Amino acid sequence: MVGVLNPVAVIGADVPPTQRPNGGHTTNSIGAVVDSKPIGSFEKSGIDVLIVGTGLAGLTAAIECVRKGHNVKVLERNATINTAGDMYFMGISATRFFKHWPEMKAEFDEISLHNAWIETFKHSGEQVISPKKVADRLRAQGLDPNTPPGTFQMRPLVYKMFVRQLEKLGIDVQYNKRVIDYQEDGKTGKAVAITDDGERFEADVVVAADGVGSKSQKLVGNQVRAQSSGRAMWRAAFSKEHLEKDPKVKEFFGMVGPNGDEPIVRTFLGPSTYALTLTRPDAIIWILNHDTTGTEAESWSNTIEKEEVLENMDKNMGSKPWASIFKDLVNCTPPKTIINFELLWRDPQPSWKSPGGRVVQIGDSAHSFLPASGNGATQAIEDAVSLASCLQIGGKENIPDAVNAHVLFRFVRNSCAQKLGFSNAELLQDTDWDKVQIDPRRAAPKLPSWVFQHDPEAYASQNYDTAVKAIKNGAKFITDVDDLPPNYPPGYKYEPWNIEEIMETMRVGKPIELGAGDWE
Repeated sequence: MVGVLNPVAVIGADVPPTQRPNGGHTTNSIGAVVDSKPIGSFEKSGIDVLIVGTGLAGLTAAIECVRKGHNVKVLERNATINTAGDMYFMGISATRFFKHWPEMKAEFDEISLHNAWIETFKHSGEQVISPKKVADRLRAQGLDPNTPPGTFQMRPLVYKMFVRQLEKLGIDVQYNKRVIDYQEDGKTGKAVAITDDGERFEADVVVAADGVGSKSQKLVGNQVRAQSSGRAMWRAAFSKEHLEKDPKVKEFFGMVGPNGDEPIVRTFLGPSTYALTLTRPDAIIWILNHDTTGTEAESWSNTIEKEEVLENMDKNMGSKPWASIFKDLVNCTPPKTIINFELLWRDPQPSWKSPGGRVVQIGDSAHSFLPASGNGATQAIEDAVSLASCLQIGGKENIPDAVNAHVLFRFVRNSCAQKLGFSNAELLQDTDWDKVQIDPRRAAPKLPSWVFQHDPEAYASQNYDTAVKAIKNGAKFITDVDDLPPNYPPGYKYEPWNIEEIMETMRVGKPIELGAGDWE
């Protein structure tokens, strides 16, 4: 079992906020405050923030910390910021902060998919759900078709957008700085990141956004052990011109709509596996979940050739192999394009900060999601927005309080999102097709409102003081605090869980128990 994208929810574009009175504010369709506060709206905080890593969490933290008035420096282990890759999901809860960045908001809207469609097949090629507008599928799930919960995005386009913003702001990014140790000094109120060549970088707060395996784990009190899921993802993105070599593939995986120019996601669901394709005006992307083959690695540079995919994709598929048209698509994939990404599991860890609160983890450093969970990028961006906000609210004299409040806001929400990903994967990989033909919603993963309706900036602003007071009174988890509104399944009370429990549940054939509360 692995995490899985929710294709029904991820291929529309965010709808501009609905303007209506709200005490001098404007609100979006769910009533969240959407006032735009661009650069210059906040006083200088005097807080020196050092960010290690330039993934989505680090990039977002950099620009949001600048907007919030902090002094920012970024360290990157490589010679450049990596803007390669294929696609991922960005939930609307993560993109609300674009309201403060008009140029980014306009560019994000331009690169987002509009008028998108979706179609569902069995892995063997039989069409189960005919092409439908995403808006219609959202409506069938009881969601607002005018407010998609998120969008599919091309990683290169999104990253280049962020990098351009860093350059416009003149943020100091130092390259070839591999951080191998983190330290803090309680007396001076400073934290230090130390590179492999012995260079020391000091700041009031150091943000470890350097991904899984971050050396900050030693300081924050945990060493997250990776466990093999036994699964991996083949994934590829390439220009549509490569489909010219096979007219049947070009026709089958073409765009749709009245003029044949509207993008479409096609999902293929099979026994203990699934695949997904996205056809855009400029590119085609395909992803296929599979048993490990021995060549997988947890790396976005681990490429293999198409022959390996074709030799292995039918293994353990029983009497029904993969559809020949999907194999033909694989055969059209150019060399050095297919990534074989290993899917590793890591238990959720409540400890994301150093004892003195001067070093804090965000993104994959704090909570890794499987690449196909549909929540990793979303929660990483939310982390960054939340942390920048808490630091601004608390001020330079209260950095430990700000970091503590941020972690209280974020941990349980992320733990629930991680667990939801496992449950959704179980649904798609064990689809009961007799029931699906009666009710197509059974082939759609849960997309609960507690995920996409959240606004991390507004939440921090409205609940910071309550959180700080609760922590000083001994609260460890947000579910312990009655005065804090849930940003997790309403009615849920945090209970520790681990991967071994989920694996055992799977082995005995039981459904994954999400726990109390409204997870829908």
